[in-house]
Amino acid sequence: MADESASILQSLGVALLAFATVVWLIGLARLLRRARSGAALWRTDPSLHALPPQRRTAPHLESVELTPAEKAAFAGLVRQLSNGS
Repeated sequence: MADESASILQSLGVALLAFATVVWLIGLARLLRRARSGAALWRTDPSLHALPPQRRTAPHLESVELTPAEKAAFAGLVRQLSNGS
């Protein structure tokens, strides 16, 4: 029995809201089910397609000879940092 004080528009609004809620829940359930099956596919494929391929070896190491003045400056810097000043 409908409430006598509720208008037809209010009753229609409640029914429409209930229908929209049911449709939204069905869509959400389908979306979650599809995402779960997609996640299972990701778990079986160990490679990440969004990242570029990584190289297996380390890069070539470079070295530069320091001049005596640069060696002295570096030694002075190390002494300063080890003294905490």
